[in-house]
Amino acid sequence: MKIALIQMNPTVGALEANTDQIISKAWKAFDEGAELLVFPELSISGYPPEDLILKDHFCKDCEIQLQRLKKELPLKATVVVGAPVSRKGKKYNAAVVFQGSKIRGEYYKMLLPNYGVFDEKRLFDSGIEPLIFNLAGQKISIHICEDSWDPTGAAVTLLEGKGVDLLINLSASPYYRNKLNNRIEVLSQTAQKLKTTLLYCNLVGGQDELVFDGASMVIAPDGTCLARAKQFQTDILHLSVPQASTLPRTALQPASESRQDAGDTTPRKESPLPDLEETYEALKLGLKDYVEKIGFKRVVVALSGGIDSAIVLALAVDALGKDRVAAITMPSQYSSSETLGDAGEMAQLLDIEFHTLPIKGLYDQFDDELSTVWGEDKNPGLAEENLQARIRGTLIMALSNEYGWLVLTTGNKSEMAMGYCTLYGDMAGGFAVIKDVPKTLVFDLCRWRNEQGVVIPPSIIKRPPSAELRPDQKDTDSLPPYEVLDPLLEDYVENDMGMDGLIAKGYDETIVRRVIHAVELSEYKRRQSPPGIKITPKSFDRDRRIPIVNRYRN
Repeated sequence: MKIALIQMNPTVGALEANTDQIISKAWKAFDEGAELLVFPELSISGYPPEDLILKDHFCKDCEIQLQRLKKELPLKATVVVGAPVSRKGKKYNAAVVFQGSKIRGEYYKMLLPNYGVFDEKRLFDSGIEPLIFNLAGQKISIHICEDSWDPTGAAVTLLEGKGVDLLINLSASPYYRNKLNNRIEVLSQTAQKLKTTLLYCNLVGGQDELVFDGASMVIAPDGTCLARAKQFQTDILHLSVPQASTLPRTALQPASESRQDAGDTTPRKESPLPDLEETYEALKLGLKDYVEKIGFKRVVVALSGGIDSAIVLALAVDALGKDRVAAITMPSQYSSSETLGDAGEMAQLLDIEFHTLPIKGLYDQFDDELSTVWGEDKNPGLAEENLQARIRGTLIMALSNEYGWLVLTTGNKSEMAMGYCTLYGDMAGGFAVIKDVPKTLVFDLCRWRNEQGVVIPPSIIKRPPSAELRPDQKDTDSLPPYEVLDPLLEDYVENDMGMDGLIAKGYDETIVRRVIHAVELSEYKRRQSPPGIKITPKSFDRDRRIPIVNRYRN
């Protein structure tokens, strides 16, 4: 039996377009010889549909597309598609099995995740029964994502002793760093417990803050990963399993070609990308899909000559192409000739549209007007620093309004955590590309990108970070050194360690108290920031829900 795991990139709510994709890719895989075609979780609606599921008419419109599939899928193939369904007043996250212009069965997801980025229990009802069907001498069952993530859960235990030869998992598992290894470990446990081959078909693409990395795979009954599709790309993974039940259930064979022009259908095991390349590709895909799925033609970056705007600009050009990216530098009286020169050099290296708008004249006018309230003799302080950032925010948003450009903000996770950013200033924009990227990782990504071809002036990477909002300013004037700050933030934000645990681990008590206070005090800023791409296990956008009014500091 020839099988195709089809990892596709749907758009939430684009029901007809998503169904077009399913039909097109199903026919392609069928023409290449596949008899059993598997699509990811909620392929028709896109994932996560969130509160669209609460709209009855949305589920009815998904049903229209399911009925369409009965007529337009290959009649001689068995096709498994993920979709939301409404049945007898209940709504399910379902896998629908099509065969010969009919729906032959439906499986409803049993384990509904309700942690981190997931919120399925308020949207769906839980399934209570497994689905097992026979095809080409194989006994096949279905899981949906979380069902296979708990080897002790009902979705697994109800299949024990059933003699299942193949377990299909339709998934929409979002990316974070090292997630692939985590997936393999968990899925291997389930395959071993059920003594079955597990076929895992994952979504690919960006959706708001989330990125789905694909990497669909086949796990043998002994837990070995036998085949794997590409990461961060649409792909079809072909494989073949023996039809005779007398053959060993660990057997996996090359998928023979059904016709000469079908192409290479040999099962393959794509190597996982190295960490920095994987992270860069996740950011690139998340940015590309956010821009294109919303419908923006171009983006604009405020290019300061600093490292954060440099990596955002490099990502934008790599994701969208140079003709869809513009940059603007807005020097003040505190901007150095070095950063100004680096901004111009980088724009030239990337061959993009580039503008310079000095802000000193505007700043002086603001200062003159405000002096009538705060007095002529006021010493410059934080208000004046933020005023510069807000003038820049006003200018770049004016360009956005005039030309329809999406403004990409440039704040990183370390700054967002500590509140080292200005509301309505450098936080003004539509998408925060590196919002979940710690500062030390920004440096690593810049070095990695330059190894592929220099697009970032090396002096940007070597220069100590500075906001350049006052004379001789350095980030370390306001923050602990990033090599100290970032591990502490990881333990506090992502690992949920408290003050006592952090101090016991060896962090300086004064720094710990300062960081915890700043992180919690800055929650109101983060609530008003643009969405950004999740690449860590716990992002501020989707994973961490902390009250704004909050006096707890531990």
